[in-house]
Amino acid sequence: MARATPTRHWQRVVTNRWCYLFMLPAGLLALMFTFYPMVMSWWFSTLDWTGFTSHGAFIGLDNYRELVQDTMFWQAFGRSLIFMLVGTPLQVLVALLAAVVLNNESLKLAPVFRTMIFLPVVTTAAVIGIVMTFVLGSYGGPVNNILIELGLTSAPIEFLSDPDTALPTVIGVQVWKTMGITMIYWLAALQTVPKEYYEAARVDGAGRFQLIRNITMPIVLPFSIVIIILTANQMLHTFALVQAMTRGGPYFATQVIEVYIYQTAFATDTSGGVPRLGYASAAGCFFGVATLLIALIQAWAVRKVSQLRRELKR
Repeated sequence: MARATPTRHWQRVVTNRWCYLFMLPAGLLALMFTFYPMVMSWWFSTLDWTGFTSHGAFIGLDNYRELVQDTMFWQAFGRSLIFMLVGTPLQVLVALLAAVVLNNESLKLAPVFRTMIFLPVVTTAAVIGIVMTFVLGSYGGPVNNILIELGLTSAPIEFLSDPDTALPTVIGVQVWKTMGITMIYWLAALQTVPKEYYEAARVDGAGRFQLIRNITMPIVLPFSIVIIILTANQMLHTFALVQAMTRGGPYFATQVIEVYIYQTAFATDTSGGVPRLGYASAAGCFFGVATLLIALIQAWAVRKVSQLRRELKR
């Protein structure tokens, strides 16, 4: 095999110059709004900076030392973990059930139902959050009115103003909003199952439940690694919805880590009257690394479970 040389590489670039030209705008946007902010966040995390001055004082790792001892930060981090640990399995399972049902070719209205489930995904999170505050309102909200009329409750339920119910309510809304994209992932996985397998199993007398258990699940389960990681990542990034619905309240009950970072960086009412952009950058960098580690642990755990399942079947 001929060894590639710099001249040949340059010839390939010249030959494919139009491809690189069309990629240039996207590359510049990614550089300006993704990679540059990421790099600068690490630099800002070493500064004592409010954002109001042109320069901040370099303090090294002092922000990180303070962060480790910050109770509010760890409480917000814990709420984000609860959000992920509760919302991820709920969304994955509900989306899988919806995908199995809507993957049935005999269901004529399946495209309509798919569109209805996917519609909240493309709707702005801020808009959904504002609308849901009215829908779940204590007085005059449709949900409470229906519950009272059906006799399921004698008084309005404080979905968003009670610290005990606020976080589960926001998790439920987040699952409803983003379930459509997880359903699409499952549908793509289900459509990789050869139809010949189903036909052969039906000839042997297999029922619908046996088809799902013995054919669909073994083929689809390997896709679950990617689906679970993507869904968990969604659950860790819920700033827009939480900010629109509760702004981290009541009594910090829904203050997930992204809301904490935003309020520390820009909101004067939660940072002693002065924004702390440097400290918030340290919290953001810490959260970014933690998110990466969580994703790696999830991938390792799901892979181990798949390996054990295969060994048990042998």
